[in-house]
Amino acid sequence: MARLSVYSDTDPSVAELSSADPALVTAHLALAGVLFERWPTPQAIPDAADAQAVLDAYAGPVAALKEARGFQSADVVRMPRGLPDAAARRAAFLAEHTHDEDEARFFVQGSGAFYLHVDEKVFRIVCGAGDLLSIPARTKHWFDMGPDPEFTAIRFFTRPDGWVASVTGDVIADRFPKFESETGRVP
Repeated sequence: MARLSVYSDTDPSVAELSSADPALVTAHLALAGVLFERWPTPQAIPDAADAQAVLDAYAGPVAALKEARGFQSADVVRMPRGLPDAAARRAAFLAEHTHDEDEARFFVQGSGAFYLHVDEKVFRIVCGAGDLLSIPARTKHWFDMGPDPEFTAIRFFTRPDGWVASVTGDVIADRFPKFESETGRVP
């Protein structure tokens, strides 16, 4: 279940809003131009299932989103616990950046936190199984998968080369609560 926290971009010490109410999460993110949906989840997908099995389990919603939003392809990314290069993988997404296309991700299993820097606010949305988030092109954001990531997600692309990140150079991400502060998970 998703949890949204909204901060002033100058004061990460206190969230102005914190809610797990799906209607409130959806409405607040919509005000920032962000699509958030909850998709029904089928029975548990085995950890050993390949990417095609994951895509097949969500074939209907994946096809509908691709058509509605102009995505040309989708793939599956898995981050199992205990990866030896977890710190480097995490660091690759922690800098504030933008993309020239929408970034859409559906969480099949596990969780991660997106931080959206919109106007003078930072929206932290912790997504879990069943959550779809689509961030509009050129929206400043970063992603935190935590110190010991664990998630499976379907990613959607409009370009064949996928998302190309343009780092903003702002160190804002260094000031905000990390993913583990929401989940209570520690390294």
